[in-house]
Amino acid sequence: MKFIVDPRVFSILPNACFGIVSAGGIDNTKSYPEISEMLSSAVRSTEERFAGKKVKEDPLIIPYREAFQKLNINPNKFMSSIEALVTRISKGKGLPSINPIVDLVNALSLKYLLPMGAHDIDQMDGDLQVRFSTANDTFLPFGETELEVMPENELVYVVGTHVRTRRWIWRQSEIGKINPNSSNVIFPIDGFADVNKEAVLNAREELA
Repeated sequence: MKFIVDPRVFSILPNACFGIVSAGGIDNTKSYPEISEMLSSAVRSTEERFAGKKVKEDPLIIPYREAFQKLNINPNKFMSSIEALVTRISKGKGLPSINPIVDLVNALSLKYLLPMGAHDIDQMDGDLQVRFSTANDTFLPFGETELEVMPENELVYVVGTHVRTRRWIWRQSEIGKINPNSSNVIFPIDGFADVNKEAVLNAREELA
């Protein structure tokens, strides 16, 4: 399996950068107290950092909103995963524990204010690509059983014709989602070379 970014992505987002971690042999059924503490600490820090502040005006959130606008995605209607995560916490809704892998990704996303994903490699039958969608692509929303036909020219994470994340870093699919049996996982981290490349590298190293 390869991780491939369509060169056309850089014609619109020339400073986009991607960190990738691939991990195997994970036991996602165990309890990891250290991960639980990481998530709790990250949530507390986020609550303190954004108390009385507008999330969308944070200098590390703004670049993702601007990127969405360049991609013809309304950032007010479709928030990037990191903005949605922080917004939830800033409203006092906390963050539930899902499973160790997802909890770890959420903790590091909050720590570094970066969109991070997690995809089950064993549910992949091809390369993980970042490209623009075609009329042949489909998407299965969380909790659904009926595939949606994708509109064309939407930036997505995709394997074959099955979209894994819509609107670049908005929402992942039911297909490939992390569950207790997931043991081989690829983690993409999305950033910008002129804004938070160091954070991308640090998050990648801590995750690895």
